[in-house]
Amino acid sequence: MMNGKKVLFSGMQATGNLTLGNYLGALKNWVTLNEEYECFYSVVDMHSITVRQDPATLRKRARKLLTIYIAAGLDPEKNCIYYQSHVSGHAELMWILNCFTYMGELNRMTQFKDKAAKHADNINAGLFTYPVLMAADILLYQTDVVPVGIDQMQHLEITRDIAERFNNLYGDVFTIPEAYVGKVGAKIMSLQDPTKKMSKSDENPNASIYLMDDADTVARKCRRAVTDSEGVILYRDEQPGVKNLLSIYCACTGKQPEDAVREFDGQGYGALKDAVAETVNAVLQPLQAEVARIEQDKAWLDSIIKNNAEKAQYFANKTLRKVQKKVGFPERPR
Repeated sequence: MMNGKKVLFSGMQATGNLTLGNYLGALKNWVTLNEEYECFYSVVDMHSITVRQDPATLRKRARKLLTIYIAAGLDPEKNCIYYQSHVSGHAELMWILNCFTYMGELNRMTQFKDKAAKHADNINAGLFTYPVLMAADILLYQTDVVPVGIDQMQHLEITRDIAERFNNLYGDVFTIPEAYVGKVGAKIMSLQDPTKKMSKSDENPNASIYLMDDADTVARKCRRAVTDSEGVILYRDEQPGVKNLLSIYCACTGKQPEDAVREFDGQGYGALKDAVAETVNAVLQPLQAEVARIEQDKAWLDSIIKNNAEKAQYFANKTLRKVQKKVGFPERPR
C-alpha cells in the first residue's frame, strides 16, 4: 500500500512503434486507474537492449513513448511515468534476485525460446535472464497488481515464485503481486492475419495500424484488411477478419458488437472498412495532435522526466535498502 492505495505497475518497451492494439488493449484503460491505485508506468528501455538497437533511435522512441503515455491521458502529477534506465534500483535489485532464481525456471520461459529463435545470432545472457529484470521491475515498488496478458502470465508467476522464496528466507520483504483483473481492453488482431495479435514487430507494414499513422495510411491499411468470401458482416469466430474489424469499430466507438452488426446489415465489406478507418482516425488524430503539442514544450517534458525519475528512485530505494540489509550488504552512508 502507498498513500492508502494499492500499487499498480506496468510498462511498455521502447522498441518499434505503438500500435492501435497497444492503445485499445492497454494504454486506453490505464488512464482511469490512478483513482483506485498508486500507478507506476515505466518506459522499459533496459529490456529493449536484449535485441540490438540503434542508440539514437532507441532514445528517440523512448521519449516518444513517454510522450504518448501523457498524450493518452496519463497525468504525470497523478501517475509516476519514468524511464526504467533512470532508476538504478531496477538493475541493482535484479542482480540480487538473480541469485534467488533457478536456471530451470528460466529454461521454462517460452518467450526466451521464441526470441532466441528469432535472434539466433544474438542469444545473450540478458535475453535469458530478462524475466528476473521484470521481477525486479514489479517487486521494487511493492506492487500489488500487474495488468498482464496471457503471454505475460508466465513472467508474473516466476516473479511471485522469486518473491515467495526470498520472503521464506528473510521474512515479509516483498509484496506478492497479483494479476490485475479489471476492465479488459479490446484484443485487436493483425489486419493481415487475424488469427494473430496486432504487433509492433510485425514485418508486414499493412498488418498493424500505428498510433502515428496519418489518415490516408489508416484508410489504406483498413481497405487492405483480410476478410473472407462469405460477404456477410457477422461477429463470429468463423469470420476472424470481419470479427476483428468489428472489434476495432466497437473499441473506437464504444458500441456493442450486436449493435454494430445491425448497423452494417446488408452492407458490403467496403462499407465496414471505410467506417473502421473513419472511427480509427477519429481516435488517433486528437492523440497525435496532443503528442505534437507536448513535444513542443521540451522544458516541461524534461521537468516531468526528472521529477518522476526522482519519485520512482525514492520508492525504489526504500525497497532496495531493506533487501540489501536482509542479504547482508553493509549499510550505505547517507
